[in-house]
Amino acid sequence: MEEKEQKTAVSQSETEPRKAEHADRRPRYNKGNRKPRQPRQEEKQFEEKVVKISRITKVVKGGKRMRFSALVVIGDGKGRFGYGLGKSQEVPEAIKKAVAAARRNLCKLSITKENSITHTVIGEFGSTRVFLKPAPEGTGLIAGGAVRSILELAGVKNVYSKIYGSRTQVNAVKATVEGLKQLKTYNDVLTKRYNKTSVSEETK
Repeated sequence: MEEKEQKTAVSQSETEPRKAEHADRRPRYNKGNRKPRQPRQEEKQFEEKVVKISRITKVVKGGKRMRFSALVVIGDGKGRFGYGLGKSQEVPEAIKKAVAAARRNLCKLSITKENSITHTVIGEFGSTRVFLKPAPEGTGLIAGGAVRSILELAGVKNVYSKIYGSRTQVNAVKATVEGLKQLKTYNDVLTKRYNKTSVSEETK
């Protein structure tokens, strides 16, 4: 009995310093009292718009294979925009692929104070020609279909537009993008012609 009492006294003396070491740590909470973690809410950098969803049928020896094609346009409303095409056996997966392709093909557009483009331009792709002309404040977007969707997401609010030739939505989007890529600012022209970056350098 005496030996057992001695062992318990020794064990208590050994555990007391250990308890003192862990006294500064934060108290543990029971698993039942834990609050569930809330998912992080990431800010949406780009707005997405599905322009067209097509059903593709491929006839093979065993029958017909069905797939879907999605054309998606994205933009942040501040001059950055892009478009992408995605194909899959399901519509959500096709849209997801199209958005990923659009993020890889982003373009930058310089918007004027009137929320319009800098000058008149014509974009061409295939047999489609898209005419874009700057408009004063309050005019609005004189455009329709695929051209309107990509201009809205790019941040352009006042512009005149007209489509000539084929009105296929894919061609219209690509022609609009080609036209927006041709836009230049006043400083861009100064740099290219006279190797000057601002108006002040020109007056000196």
